[in-house]
Amino acid sequence: MSFQVSARKYRPQLFDTVLGQDHVTVTLKNAIARGRIAHAYLLTGPRGVGKTTTARIIAKSLNCLNPENSEPCNVCANCLAISSGQSMDFIEIDAASNRGIDEVRQLTESVRYAPVNTKYKVYIIGEVHMLTKESFNAFLKTLEEPPAHTIFIFATTDIHKVPVTIISRCQRYDFRRIPLDIIKAGLRDIASKENITIDDKTLTLIAKKADGGMRDAESFFDQATAYSGDVIDYESVIKVFNFIDEDIYFEVTDALITKDFKMPFLVCDKIYKNGWSFFDFFNGLLEHFRNILSVAAVKDTSLLESAAVYFEKYKSLAGHFSEGDLLRIMNYISKLTTELRFSQNHKLRSELALSQITGFETSQTISGLVHQLASLPAIGNQNLPTPEHSISSFSEDEKKKSEPVVIPEIPVVKNEEVIEKTVPENSTETTNEETTEVNNDLNFDIDVPDFIAEPTPEEFIEPDILQESESIPQLPNFHQEKKFFASLAKRKPVEEEEKVETDPFILFLKEKFQVIEY
Repeated sequence: MSFQVSARKYRPQLFDTVLGQDHVTVTLKNAIARGRIAHAYLLTGPRGVGKTTTARIIAKSLNCLNPENSEPCNVCANCLAISSGQSMDFIEIDAASNRGIDEVRQLTESVRYAPVNTKYKVYIIGEVHMLTKESFNAFLKTLEEPPAHTIFIFATTDIHKVPVTIISRCQRYDFRRIPLDIIKAGLRDIASKENITIDDKTLTLIAKKADGGMRDAESFFDQATAYSGDVIDYESVIKVFNFIDEDIYFEVTDALITKDFKMPFLVCDKIYKNGWSFFDFFNGLLEHFRNILSVAAVKDTSLLESAAVYFEKYKSLAGHFSEGDLLRIMNYISKLTTELRFSQNHKLRSELALSQITGFETSQTISGLVHQLASLPAIGNQNLPTPEHSISSFSEDEKKKSEPVVIPEIPVVKNEEVIEKTVPENSTETTNEETTEVNNDLNFDIDVPDFIAEPTPEEFIEPDILQESESIPQLPNFHQEKKFFASLAKRKPVEEEEKVETDPFILFLKEKFQVIEY
């Protein structure tokens, strides 16, 4: 077969060509250069990030006849035999199909034999987490103390399924997801070698859908090439993979700014007709708002995970949304993705959710409002609006109505002498005759010791209260109450006379039943 997929054709053959795993490749190169070679390695990480590729490079580097800077030459007999899988000292096993204890027993028995043509006998066991518990236990002793010429390399995507007893006997290397820019650079390099034209926007879409795996990105690239030929454009990639167009996310944000309530129904109808997943749409929308938040927070596009053609749009959108609004929208979408799983009508639930997001009002923090008030210029009296009636324009009658009523203080008189006398402050134009009349009416013969005197048992003193006809309008009520309660203190309780029963029926009953009164 003449055609070979890009994942195999462009598989890295050197440590330096492994993409996005420098923390692993540099460590392994230094260990090989210094002769610090472990007897077992455990490579773990997501799919398609270079675990098996790195294991093969380790095998070639250890057995290469002409190594260069701890890198295999890929031209000697040992390197070519390992690359083609024809070496007797290079054994690659799939643990998913050789997971029983019998297969592990055969492996442990073959370990004792020395290598035929190479320095080390290398065993690569892929998906090692698929081995059974009994197989792991049977492998412990051999893994802990293998022969000096044997090296085990394990690869797995589910490290939590590997027993701790196995992990503790290996050197563990964790592979990471490959960044978006590195995947785009790798695809661009493949496209240039294959003489294929592809723009940055299309590369970004393919790289994002690969989810950090270079093998997935290369598979998407081969499929897009088969559909489009030598020129791969954005529309053809969306059509062949049924990817969601990223422009739809900008339609949503533009509608949020203008409060366009037609958007939820038009967008959901487009998603429904194209057969896109509502889950994928809201996950992409969440990532879209994350990009806006990163630009608003960092004030540049260095942290954007998007195509370069969208950078200017994200800068403009960051000015229309505050950090608080973005966090509120992102929190709502996160909760929505969970609720959407239990909804029977995804389109209806999505229309309702987008309508609610469209209706969100812009929020303001208290600190922001205080800062805005503090930044306002000082307002002087000259800028205040002039009322229709100034204070000086009020008439004298209106002034008297608006003034509060002041209760005059009552002078205390003893032996016809005035002890204290206070003239009201607001009294105006009072004649001497009126003052004399008021003072004569307010002279009460009140003896202060009478307020605390003991009541006399001989007689009952009636309260000395002025009649309504004798009361003076200027007399305050609290003085009347004071005089009244002072007189009550002198009152003698009246003893009630014994009541003689005169009712003949009651008298008859008492006589008949001999009622004794106590």
